[in-house]
Amino acid sequence: MIVHRTLASPVGPLLLAAGDDGLRLIEFDAPRHAHRRGADWREGDHPLLDAAEAQLREYFAGARRAFELPLAPQGTPFQVQVWRTLARIGYGETWSYARLAQAVGRPSATRAVGAANGRNPLPIVLPCHRVIGSDGSLTGFGGGLPVKRFLLELEGALPRAAGLFG
Repeated sequence: MIVHRTLASPVGPLLLAAGDDGLRLIEFDAPRHAHRRGADWREGDHPLLDAAEAQLREYFAGARRAFELPLAPQGTPFQVQVWRTLARIGYGETWSYARLAQAVGRPSATRAVGAANGRNPLPIVLPCHRVIGSDGSLTGFGGGLPVKRFLLELEGALPRAAGLFG
């Protein structure tokens, strides 16, 4: 069974979902790639959702730089490898897609790595927002570029721009 709830955040509502094996999903309000909800989904309480909510609140308050949650992202072995590699990108740091492809051991697979990055089911916790273009540009992000900018500014990876999400 997958239990879910919605968390109000500075970047809009976030859908959180967990099973007994770990946190499965953090989804923005208008995701580029929405995840299917199965018959085994129900709204409710779960200790992992409580922990995820508390840690996300701390992150948005500037009091948390790393997450300590059991994670259970669902995807192909390659996608899961890319998503797990995202956890190596430190708070306030950015990597290019090429560097991520190198770290995954597939230096010529930049596009495949980018596609896997774009389907990350656990954004923020597995920090796909920290992956940027090799020229420093803020390229696609499932939560939208203003959210990506906000998260990078929160972490000090970009200078703050006025007017975005407060």
